[in-house]
Amino acid sequence: MDEPGEITTLLQRWSAGEQAALTAVTPLVYAELRQLARRALRGERHDHTLQTTALVHEAFIRLVGQDRTQWQTRAHFAAVAAQAMRRILIDEARRRLAAKRPDPSLRSDLDEELPLPQPADELVALDDALTRLAALDERQARVVELKFFAGMELDEIAVVIGVGSATVTRDWRLARGWLFQALGASPTGLG
Repeated sequence: MDEPGEITTLLQRWSAGEQAALTAVTPLVYAELRQLARRALRGERHDHTLQTTALVHEAFIRLVGQDRTQWQTRAHFAAVAAQAMRRILIDEARRRLAAKRPDPSLRSDLDEELPLPQPADELVALDDALTRLAALDERQARVVELKFFAGMELDEIAVVIGVGSATVTRDWRLARGWLFQALGASPTGLG
């Protein structure tokens, strides 16, 4: 694997508008993007319409389209890529849920069994809870996003968001507790 310094340098040159740097960095970050996509897709049903490669490509298209992003480090790139993948999965989950909504003009029998929640329901609920958490404490929401969706360790998150490890650890604990209450879930289910 190439030195992380080389990737950071290429990302920064790409930020400065150098298209050759984009061409050079793409194969270097591709494996990392695939790993992020696999993490993002874990827990999704096996027949999910987005597979790893499609998620990587969709996220990369969004990343390339971000003209104003000034890439700081490789970790910064990974964090933004994970956020893009989260948005893609949330959008897809919302589309699936919208497609499942029954036609209100059709009557249903009140004795019918309700379907069990699908992973799409859980993903949308988590996204909604993260949005509410971000309104209260943006940094805590960012820590959860990087831990849960990007699979980063707390020390890595500290570097990406520019605070100490103790701060990230505290934010993670507080955010997990808040999400536990907001989702009515087990705190161990959040990692």
